[in-house]
Amino acid sequence: MQHKGAALKFVILIGFVSLCADATYEGARSITGAYLQVLGASGTVVGLVAGFGELIGYGLRLFIGYLSDQSKKYWGITTLGFILNTAVVPLLAFAGRWEVAAGLMMAERTGKAVRTPPRDALLSYAVSQVGNGFGFGLHEAMDQIGAVIGPLSVAAVVYFQGEYKNGFLILVVPAVLGLIVLLVGQRVYPNPRDFEPGNITSSEGLPKVFWYYLIAVAIVAAGYVDFPLIAYHFQKNNVASGLTIPLFYALAMGVDAIAALLFGYLFDLFGISTLAIAAFTSAFFAPLLFLDSTNLVLLGVIVWGIGMGAQESIVKAAVAKIVPPDIRATAYGIFSTGYGIAWFLGSALMGILYDKSINWLVGFSVVSQLIAVPMFIWIKAEDKKFRNTRDTSK
Repeated sequence: MQHKGAALKFVILIGFVSLCADATYEGARSITGAYLQVLGASGTVVGLVAGFGELIGYGLRLFIGYLSDQSKKYWGITTLGFILNTAVVPLLAFAGRWEVAAGLMMAERTGKAVRTPPRDALLSYAVSQVGNGFGFGLHEAMDQIGAVIGPLSVAAVVYFQGEYKNGFLILVVPAVLGLIVLLVGQRVYPNPRDFEPGNITSSEGLPKVFWYYLIAVAIVAAGYVDFPLIAYHFQKNNVASGLTIPLFYALAMGVDAIAALLFGYLFDLFGISTLAIAAFTSAFFAPLLFLDSTNLVLLGVIVWGIGMGAQESIVKAAVAKIVPPDIRATAYGIFSTGYGIAWFLGSALMGILYDKSINWLVGFSVVSQLIAVPMFIWIKAEDKKFRNTRDTSK
């Protein structure tokens, strides 16, 4: 019981650090699409910048995950990533050209790439005590509380100050607070690996079901529109103003937090097939957001947030279930790389489609989500067969 209580406290501590980081960079992301539009960027540029930033943010994790497992310096690499992830955000206030803003956005994504695989590995050890779905769902919920606070803070500053750049400056506060708590956490919990009992090794490497799962999630990622393009659409078509766009994003992040807890609970009950429910539900955000000027936009933002909540929580919980502890950071790195490549290609394509035909953009997004639904159901069956085979061979 004591072990479980300590593990829960560790999840909450890491969740608070992520809350502060999300308040910082999600606060910025709530207005970067509109900010790029004001600085003169086109829809294609916004799609490419958002997608390429994700490509960097996810692609670099391949190396970082392997390095983390080999060096075992999970805490040190995590700290370095958090510093870079949050330190560049306030500098966006001084970007006078879209090219400069784009570079800073990519630097922020690089920091997130550095800190995510080792942090997820650290979390995976603790959630084994409290439930994989619940643990990652709780972390994501706290993550998204920060993602609500950040955009709301930015919206308030933009309202009272009237300029996007002042919204970026306020975000230095959560950035500093999160780093302080992170440094304290390292002293209190120097060896989180001790939370997970047993000595399961990876003598056979990553199981086949891991690769099947990666393909299915990559298809979902390819068709998921990044918020900067949504914000660009709102700004261009006067669906929302510079003040209300961050509020829409804050709403989406609030829904994300609730969805993460709900889907985390469902994951612990039903496993990977829970993702089929999430993919089917989120398939309809694109027509709601892009094919109606105002009436259904609110519902579209809610549905978009539901899908994000599932992707950011139970997607990671499934990896922790499938992969042995000693190569889990490597697995998260590989998984993130595939996810990021799919996200980049999908974002770039949807940015181009936006400038050509919104109907094509919507069709691509919807079909991608729906294709993944039967795949997740099949993967659950394959995972069950793999576990039965492994247990029989022991």
